[in-house]
Amino acid sequence: MALKRPSLSLCLGFLLISLIVPSSIARFVVEKNSLRVTSPDKIKGTYDSAIGNFGIPQYGGSMAGAVVYPKDDKKGCKEFDEFGISFQSKPGALPTFVLVDRGDCFFALKVWNAQKAGASAVLVADNMEEPLITMDTPEEDGSSAKYIENITIPSALIEKSFGETLKKALSNGDMVNVNLDWREAVPHPDDRVEYQLWTNSNDECGVKCDMLMEFVKDFRGAAQILEKGGYTQFTPHYITWYCPQSFTLSRQCKSQCINHGRYCAPDPEQDFSSGYDGKDVVLENLRQLCVFKVANETKKPWVWWDYVTDFQIRCPMKEKKYNKECADAVIKSLGLDSKKIDKCMGDPNADSDNPVLKEEQDAQVGKGSRGDVTILPTLVVNDRQYRGKLEKGAVLKAICSGFEETTEPAVCLSGDVETNECLDNNGGCWQDKAANITACRDTFRGRVCECPLVDGVQFKGDGYSHCEVSGSGRCKINNGGCWHQSQDGHTFSACLDVDGGKCQCPPGFKGDGVKSCVDVDECKERKACQCSACSCKNTWGSYECSCSGDLLYIRDHDTCISKSGTEGKSAWAAFWVILIGLAMAAGGGYLVYKYRLRSYMDSEIRAIMAQYMPLDSQAEVPNHVNDERA
Repeated sequence: MALKRPSLSLCLGFLLISLIVPSSIARFVVEKNSLRVTSPDKIKGTYDSAIGNFGIPQYGGSMAGAVVYPKDDKKGCKEFDEFGISFQSKPGALPTFVLVDRGDCFFALKVWNAQKAGASAVLVADNMEEPLITMDTPEEDGSSAKYIENITIPSALIEKSFGETLKKALSNGDMVNVNLDWREAVPHPDDRVEYQLWTNSNDECGVKCDMLMEFVKDFRGAAQILEKGGYTQFTPHYITWYCPQSFTLSRQCKSQCINHGRYCAPDPEQDFSSGYDGKDVVLENLRQLCVFKVANETKKPWVWWDYVTDFQIRCPMKEKKYNKECADAVIKSLGLDSKKIDKCMGDPNADSDNPVLKEEQDAQVGKGSRGDVTILPTLVVNDRQYRGKLEKGAVLKAICSGFEETTEPAVCLSGDVETNECLDNNGGCWQDKAANITACRDTFRGRVCECPLVDGVQFKGDGYSHCEVSGSGRCKINNGGCWHQSQDGHTFSACLDVDGGKCQCPPGFKGDGVKSCVDVDECKERKACQCSACSCKNTWGSYECSCSGDLLYIRDHDTCISKSGTEGKSAWAAFWVILIGLAMAAGGGYLVYKYRLRSYMDSEIRAIMAQYMPLDSQAEVPNHVNDERA
C-alpha cells in the first residue's frame, strides 16, 4: 500500500515543536472581525467573530445580511438542494447569511455547500464553550481542493452562546439582521502599507504550494506597481526550523538541514534516499532571501517577484532543474550580481549561525499585535495576518484596505479589485430599470446600497427596498416618477418642481399624475369655441378653434371677425387718431407759449414804467434798501 504524502501542514507540526522559542510562550493570534446585530432590539450589539482562512473576506468593507438557520442539514455537511433549500435572496431583500453548527465535516465544506445554495456569507456556531479559533482548510487532497479554491464568500466562527442567542431569536419568529464588518481588520497607521509574504520555494508540497505559485505569478504585476510607486513596502520571509542537538548527526537532519542542524526544511518527497533533500529547499529559500536583499540595495526590491516567478517556471523540481545552475541562469537574466548573492548566502557547511536565516527564525515569532506565523503560506498586512483565499483580487483588496479611504492608489480602483458585485442581482439593492438608476455602488471595500445622487438630484430611501427623488431638479430624473408621454411631436409631463415636488397632470389632461394622465376633450367637457360662427377641434393636450368663411378667431374674446374689413378700418382709424392727436398737441403747445410770452412782456413793461410814472392803481414799489434803524 502506497504511503500518502504528508501535507505541508503536517510537516509544520514538527516545525512548531522544534521552534527556537519554547512552545510554552508561542502565541497564535486569531484574526477577528466585528459582527453587529442590528435587529431585533433585544439582542442588538457588537460581537466578535473569527475570520475563516478560506473564501474571500471583504477587507476594508462590510456586509449587511439577514440570518437564516436551516430546518434541515443544520451542520451544512450535505448539499442543501437535497432538501429543497435555497438561500438565494430576492431582489430588494438583504443578502442571506446562513447559520450552521460546527461538527461532522470540514468548515470549508459547510461554507461551500451554503455558497452553492445561494448564501452570501456563513456563520458557524461553535459546539463548545471555548475561545474563538481560526477555521482553516482541511488536509490537502483531491476532493477538498476542488471546492476550496472555488469558495468566494466570507465566513466566520462565532461563540456557542452567541449562536444559541441567534437561534432563539429566529425560533421566536424575529427577523435577525446582522452586519459583518472588516473595516478595522487591517489598520492604516500611515500612508504606506507594509506587508509580508511567508512563503516557500518548494513546488512539490501539494495543493497549497500550487496555489502559492499561481498567486505569485498573478500578483507580480500589481505588487511591482505598488512598490515602484512607493505605496507599499514588501518583505518576503521563509520558515525554517532547527534539528534538536541530539539528532544533528542523524541521517534525517543531515539531509534536511544546513549549518549543522540549525536551519531545516521537510524532504520534498519524504524519501531521504532519493530525489531532492530538505537542505536543497533551505538553500533555495536562502538564495531567494538574498536576491531580495541585493535587489533592495539597488533600490529595486520588486525584482524579487521576477526572480521567484521565473525560477518556478524555469527550474521546477518535476523537471529536475531545481538547482544552483538553473538559479544562476535566472539571476544573470535579471542583471543581478551573483557574487553578492553568493556572499550573502554564506557557507552552508559552517558550524555557526547564518545571519539571514537567524533573522528569519526570530521574525517568525509574533510581536506586538501579530501572532506567531504557523500557517504556510501566510500574508501579513500592516502587522495583521491575512485570512482568506490567496488570490490576486482578494489579497489586493486586503492590502488596499490598509490605506485611508480616498488615499488608495489607482491600482486599488482597477478591475483587479473592482469585481463589481452590483452585476449579480444588482447587489441586492434598489434599482429603477427604466431609468437605469441603481442604489448599488461597488468599491474594493465591498458593495454599498446607498440611494444615489444623479445630475445633482438626491434620491432618498433605505437603498435596499426603495429610493425616490426629492428636492429641486427632481423632474430631470425620470420625470420625478410622474407620468410623461410624447405624441405628435409634443411632450407633456405631470412632474412639478414645487412644494418638494409633486405629480399633477398638466393643463389639457386629467388623471392621478403618476400612472396616467388622459387628454381632456375641451370641445365637449369645457365647451370651448362657443361663438355662433366657431367650430371646435380637439387635439392631444389642447384644442383648436376656427371660423367659417373669411373670418378670424379671437380666442381671448371667443369671437370671429372679418379678416379684410378689420384690417383696413383698423389701419385708417389708427392713422387719423394719431394725426388728430398730434395736431391737438401742437395747437395746445402754441397757445401756452403765446400766453406765457405775453404775461412776461406785460410784467417787464409795467415794472419799467412804474419807476417814472407811478400809477394810482399800482401799489408802491417796496424799498429794497437796508433799514439802518432796525
